[in-house]
Amino acid sequence: MSKTIVLTGITTTGTPHLGNYVGAIRPAIESSHDHNVLPFYFLADYHALIKCIEPERVAQSTLEIAATWLALGLDTDNAVFYRQSDIPEIAELSWMLGCVTAKGLMNRAHAYKAAVQANDESNEADPDKGINMGLFNYPILMAADILLFNAHKVPVGKDQIQHIEMARDIGGRFNHIYGPHFNIPEAVVNEDTAILSGLDGRKMSKSYDNTIPLFLPEKQFRKLIMKIKTNSLEPGEPKDPDTCTLFGIYKAFATKDEVAAVRKRYEEGIAWGEMKQFLFEYLNDHLKLARERYEGLIQSPDKIEAILLEGAEKARVYSVPSMKTIRESVGIRSLARKL
Repeated sequence: MSKTIVLTGITTTGTPHLGNYVGAIRPAIESSHDHNVLPFYFLADYHALIKCIEPERVAQSTLEIAATWLALGLDTDNAVFYRQSDIPEIAELSWMLGCVTAKGLMNRAHAYKAAVQANDESNEADPDKGINMGLFNYPILMAADILLFNAHKVPVGKDQIQHIEMARDIGGRFNHIYGPHFNIPEAVVNEDTAILSGLDGRKMSKSYDNTIPLFLPEKQFRKLIMKIKTNSLEPGEPKDPDTCTLFGIYKAFATKDEVAAVRKRYEEGIAWGEMKQFLFEYLNDHLKLARERYEGLIQSPDKIEAILLEGAEKARVYSVPSMKTIRESVGIRSLARKL
């Protein structure tokens, strides 16, 4: 029986935080242990270059993200875990896909339209000011990531659904011109996935600088938990857990019985300082062993490099023959006579 191919990319521009963990990392780690699935997980370092021109940040983020996934128990025997830049066929396919992709399709990409709108609202004479071709062509590179490995399913947030639709359009166009090479992928959006609020109550995101990094040392971790914004209700006053960032974070990690017990404490008027200390202790205990593994991996970059290169070899078992067939189909082939 052929396995379902599931593919996920992680852009290497930041340090993994609690929101990343509950939204993407945890379900992906669980999926990596499902032997009915063939998961492809890659570090999207080419994508990182679109917005980040800090080489050390990209390199450090690559190390931290790889160490995080490995520390949390990624099954690299079942999953294919690799760096995007270690698979040259991705960039090659991206060019070929670009040659069959209508510019009008790229004009409709949400990220590009948002950048143009921002320029318009700032009364810029040039609507494309500050927009590079990496941003404009991002959906084509993403399509290459997906189509090269004939992914069946691509787990994404709601803001990425359009990119999967574009990959479907691009793959279908290529198949129409050159024959059936690609599966048409399906976006998978888990409506039950928790979206955590950050320190200031907005969605936890590095864009807002309100994140809580997953594997901070204990003292720094506690300090950030204590900085989470709360309202002015006094100890003893009943509080609404469903509008509270502290409770939202706790709920994403705790069992149903644990959540019910803490909900009752909110009704009884738990003090904010007490809840923050409780949350810190709970999360710290939950992450302690993984943090120890993470710190060990960070100190052993050669070990991480070896795992990524092994993953690249596994990935290229699929990408090299696929690309050979695709080259032939577009007319890029040897001119030597076959004897």
